[in-house]
Amino acid sequence: MTARRATVVVIGGGQSGLSAAYHLKRRGFTGAPTGGQRTFVVLDAADGPGGAWSHRWESLRMATVNGIFDLPRFPKPPLDPAEPSRTAVPRYFADFERVSELPVMRPVTVSAVRSTGSDLEVGTSHGTWVTKAVINATGTWTNPVLPYYPGQETFQGRQLHTHDYVSAAEFAGLRVAVVGGGISAVQLLEEISRVATTFWYTRREPWFRPDGFEPEVAGRETIAKVLADVEAGRPTGSVVSYTGLAWTPYAVAARERGALDRRPMFVAIEPHGVRAADGSFTEVDVILWATGFKAALSHLDPLGLRNEFGGIRMEGTQVAGEPRVHLIGFGPSQSTVGANRAGREAVNALVRYFDGAGAR
Repeated sequence: MTARRATVVVIGGGQSGLSAAYHLKRRGFTGAPTGGQRTFVVLDAADGPGGAWSHRWESLRMATVNGIFDLPRFPKPPLDPAEPSRTAVPRYFADFERVSELPVMRPVTVSAVRSTGSDLEVGTSHGTWVTKAVINATGTWTNPVLPYYPGQETFQGRQLHTHDYVSAAEFAGLRVAVVGGGISAVQLLEEISRVATTFWYTRREPWFRPDGFEPEVAGRETIAKVLADVEAGRPTGSVVSYTGLAWTPYAVAARERGALDRRPMFVAIEPHGVRAADGSFTEVDVILWATGFKAALSHLDPLGLRNEFGGIRMEGTQVAGEPRVHLIGFGPSQSTVGANRAGREAVNALVRYFDGAGAR
């Protein structure tokens, strides 16, 4: 199959990818292949619009999500607080794609991005693209973090990650260990504890903000901290490691139900439960790993972007020293408001790069 060409390839069709696509089109790029001077394409591995939102658990309603920032110049319509986010948000994204007439190809999985001199070669499940630059917007959903503990393979109950969770009903009457100290862990503890006996395990004592949670203030604080890490090339932590937890209504409900009685992390897993450091044993039927996600960037490994610490040093959205590669929905832009801003910044940076280098 002959390789196809586009000036810019956007990898990922979630919020940050759609934002980048919108700004590319606004700056005069046309959908590939059109024969235009500057072209672009969006390659999305999903079957349909919505990014990670289409995979959220059924009980996550619009009333309990942390907030969805509007896509560029496309205000959200009135949303039913009781509607599952897995249907409401993808519908909104689909409307944006349609109205903006974006060149999104799906399902297309990117396997590897390699440098071939002045160009980048993007290998996919549907052939190869040759491009001058890549805007990576693959998010984290496809890269769940699954810790290992001794004896894990001997457990005779069920193990699953937040990635695979559907609803609390499947755990009714069971004994469930929920592992993790983030927002998802607290949300799942609250609902599972209504129908099951739950045990909450975290590596560190969770920190709930005593001063409440002002999104704008906390957002600025978080962005500054994450930005410092990525500019220094340090691997970033989870969102909660920067923000702490808020006393949301579901967190308060979980506390009142006694579900937030946190236990130190167990040290081993046995066929019918978990073993604590003091030797005590807790019988469980299910281990739910609410242990978060990491940026899904393995397809960029051939470019050798990571440093000795496993991080990627950034200058804005650009990988330091590699002006052809931008990461959005990554580091400080790993939020709905940050993703939109990063999409615009990446496109503006690439336009300056192309204009300065005379690239086409």
